[in-house]
Amino acid sequence: MPEKTNYFEVNKATWNRKVVVHAQSDMYDMEAFKSVKTSLMPYELKALGDVKGKSILHLQCHFGQDTMSWSRLGAKCTGVDFSDEAIKLAKRLNTELELDAQFVCCNVLDTSKHISETFDIVFTSYGVIGWLPDLKPWAKMIAERLKLGGVFYMVEFHPIAWMFDYTKGKPEMIYHYSQDEVIYEEYQGTYSDTDSEKPSEIVSKEYGWNHGLGAVVNALIEAGLKVEYLNEYDQSPYNVFPNLIKTPSGMYKFDNQLYPLIFEIKAVKPN
Repeated sequence: MPEKTNYFEVNKATWNRKVVVHAQSDMYDMEAFKSVKTSLMPYELKALGDVKGKSILHLQCHFGQDTMSWSRLGAKCTGVDFSDEAIKLAKRLNTELELDAQFVCCNVLDTSKHISETFDIVFTSYGVIGWLPDLKPWAKMIAERLKLGGVFYMVEFHPIAWMFDYTKGKPEMIYHYSQDEVIYEEYQGTYSDTDSEKPSEIVSKEYGWNHGLGAVVNALIEAGLKVEYLNEYDQSPYNVFPNLIKTPSGMYKFDNQLYPLIFEIKAVKPN
């Protein structure tokens, strides 16, 4: 690992490289998405229900498929991501599909510097908080961007799943459940390669942090939000870990499932 590095800049460069690969991958299924297939998964659809007429701020939106899927359901949506290549693609797709979503390129922790309006819902999902060294400023920003009575909802991979190093073939548990020290990984390919015969040619260089459930919940409470529930699930909607098997529901789990793969949190900003 380099001795002195701007973590966000390294991660941003990697995510910029991932945009083209992901946009062409089976996982993101761009043609189906353009043909009005939703990219949203059962967990978030069930949790947020009817969003017609509501305003949604989507944090760490990548190139905005979920943002635009919420828009298709009648919400007024704004997506935020730090990858300028991802935001460029999101804006092109939004125009091509004649949708009205808005997209802002910035570090998620700087969202309040770029967006002053408040929202009915703040939403974030699947592989997001591991890129943040400290969840307290993240939770503070979420509270700032919510209307009184507004809802924060997140669905995310379980912190136990991030205790493993997956880069050497066989998963090896080497990281702490809630690790303050930065984790650096360098490997060929990206998570959208799971169903491919060979990894894509990009080299992913990534800095991340593990956050236990207590850290997530306490950051939201400290920011003034009221947590309504925390749920954990064995099944992942994405085939992003080695040796997952597809279930009759269309989701994925391990054959010998010993820990959850997904958790979800719903919180409100009190009136």
